[in-house]
Amino acid sequence: MTDAAILVKNVSKKFGDTLVLRDINLEVPRGQVSCLIGPSGSGKSTLLRCMAFLEQATSGTITIEGEPLGFVEGPNGRRLQTAAELRQTRSKIGMVFQQFNLWPHMTALGNVSASLRRVRKLSKAEAEDRAMAQLEKVGLKERAGFYPSQLSGGQQQRVAIARALALDPTIMLFDEPTSALDPELTGEVLNVMRALADEGMTMVVVTHEIGFAASVGNKICFLDHGKLLFHDTPEKVFAAPREPRLEQFLDTYLDRGAIMLR
Repeated sequence: MTDAAILVKNVSKKFGDTLVLRDINLEVPRGQVSCLIGPSGSGKSTLLRCMAFLEQATSGTITIEGEPLGFVEGPNGRRLQTAAELRQTRSKIGMVFQQFNLWPHMTALGNVSASLRRVRKLSKAEAEDRAMAQLEKVGLKERAGFYPSQLSGGQQQRVAIARALALDPTIMLFDEPTSALDPELTGEVLNVMRALADEGMTMVVVTHEIGFAASVGNKICFLDHGKLLFHDTPEKVFAAPREPRLEQFLDTYLDRGAIMLR
């Protein structure tokens, strides 16, 4: 087994005639945080979704913890994984989306325990015990009996993180987890993610939170127009003088932030 939790080789993705990912090669080291940054429409979320096989790459391969994702090589060439094979590979992955996608008729505890009962086939008591432990981990033990409508956006996103963690993934994928939150609620979600990073969770994070990427990320990956232009440590990526395209992106990012403060 290599040190790569995720290995992306020559991955391209088309939607119709539109090429949205162009020959991506990327290694996600085990136990580290890789942050995908870049302008809107650069392919960040599509790449993340391909890593979870929520989107099927048009070409190239992705391996998760050394196991192929989506396709395997057989005696008659490449074939699509069976449902059982795909479930086994994807069981290593937890994913958190921009929207919280909680069941409105279930409490926080119910939202987290439901997947444990359905996927892990745990009893109600076992599922609720494990769910409560995860809610405590994200600081929501006292909100276990609350429904989504009774929770803030930041609390709902933390429930979504607890739900993903409850299934014991070795890799967590985050698709702009704070983009739907007010700025004052963003910090509580990022703090949970920082704690996961400190525990050594392998994470891939699509984010516009540049400060978080610079301070928590071990690797910064900059995408533009479907291409991975460069990837390196934050110290090298953000050091002056910076890559011209990154400099342009950061200037736009800072200008946008200044406009919001007016």
